[in-house]
Amino acid sequence: MGAGCSKLCLCWCPSNSKPNLHDLPDNENEKEESWVGFTEFTLDQLRSATSSFSPDNIVSEHGEKAPNVVYKGRTEDDRLVAVKRFNKSAWPDPRQFLEEARAVGQLRNERLANLVGCCCEGEERLLVAEFMPNETLSKHLFHWESQPMKWAMRLRVALYLAQALEYCSSKGRALYHDLNAYRVLFDQDGNPRLSCFGLMKNSRDGRSYSTNLAFTPPEYLRTGRITRESVIYSFGTLLLDLLSGKHIPPSHALDLIRGKNFLMLVDSCLEGHISNDDGTEIVRLASRCLQYEPRERPNAKSLVTALAPLQKETSVPSQVLLGIPDEITPSKEAVPLTPFGEACSRRDLTSIYEILETVGYKDDEDVANELSFQVWTDQIQETLNSKKQGDSAFHARDFSKAIECYTQFIDGGTMVSPTVYARRCFCYLMINMVQEALGDAMQAQSVSPTWPIAFYLQAVALFSLGMDHDAEESLKDATTLETRKHRN
Repeated sequence: MGAGCSKLCLCWCPSNSKPNLHDLPDNENEKEESWVGFTEFTLDQLRSATSSFSPDNIVSEHGEKAPNVVYKGRTEDDRLVAVKRFNKSAWPDPRQFLEEARAVGQLRNERLANLVGCCCEGEERLLVAEFMPNETLSKHLFHWESQPMKWAMRLRVALYLAQALEYCSSKGRALYHDLNAYRVLFDQDGNPRLSCFGLMKNSRDGRSYSTNLAFTPPEYLRTGRITRESVIYSFGTLLLDLLSGKHIPPSHALDLIRGKNFLMLVDSCLEGHISNDDGTEIVRLASRCLQYEPRERPNAKSLVTALAPLQKETSVPSQVLLGIPDEITPSKEAVPLTPFGEACSRRDLTSIYEILETVGYKDDEDVANELSFQVWTDQIQETLNSKKQGDSAFHARDFSKAIECYTQFIDGGTMVSPTVYARRCFCYLMINMVQEALGDAMQAQSVSPTWPIAFYLQAVALFSLGMDHDAEESLKDATTLETRKHRN
């Protein structure tokens, strides 16, 4: 969006915020990852990567029926990987193992912990995947230490997992073996990803489901085979996990739902943070997934469609929702801050208010040209009056009244002022409506892309949301723009 709107312009300026991932077209979602190919490693390479398969590098291990161990490793080109080492009995036919690994290795999607290589030498069968450093869904959902998983994050997990299944299905890999909370991993940004290991047939380990039989699809109990509908059944059990914070057998959950006692399914940690509508919709989706007859279950695409509108706090990064500390890269140079920047970094709202009062409306002059022709109507006059009333309330520090008046001005839809957005942003900060404040700061930037104050206020909101790294970047941008402005 250019800066071609006047301070009173007959146009509407859309938000300049980043689109949600689930709103992007498929080709955007399938952007190329840093691993662009599939590598057949030698055993020596993987032995070196894992420090000779050191016990210190073990990430997880499974029992005797499906003996395999996952190690953390680092390749020669300094990339972190997860190396899964099977017992030969899991894959006695080396050709079958290589064919299966190469096929799964062709998949590349940001919703997957992608398979990047394998090794098949002698008795050894190893798979190599992208390393996910932030534990499993099971850890964050069932065994949390500092805080329970937020509802917004649980909804995001459900959507991203459905998107992963939809992608795999579109690529002819609809079968997923033993989908459970241990198969969902979190990457360095806190985004949930589906482990690629479950896409391997691994049919010779004698068991496709290692979990309790109470959680397996009915048709698997009858035939010993899984279908794409079986995967949807397992997705339903994961929806119950996310809602309840516990691993509840589907039969018990369905009994509660039929008895209209589904509120007993809701995690007590979510009390006050989940609406009845959200809970009811997740229960409805889970019930559909857990239908006894496979043909009555939804497909992955319809799950994505149902889950997308439920998403909360979509502008908040997964890292923040998950409570992962944001590590600031020490190599970045500190930016010398202006007085306004210093006030923003301290979140000193008193100083910020005084600076905004000093700035006044003169910054609106930067928003290009005035209207060459203005059709004055009662509606436009009323909108102007709303702005004036908002200004008076802002000067009087009546922030709730200012929000009301500025909202009337903005909702009028015929005029745009970046300073109105900035002042309403500040008012929202004063009453601790931080998400709304961030939205207004971004709108101010959309209207006036080179206005430093828009970036400064974004920084304050981001600091308040715990997004310190992004806040520092906004401060850096604001300082650069302000320095350039004074130089000119």
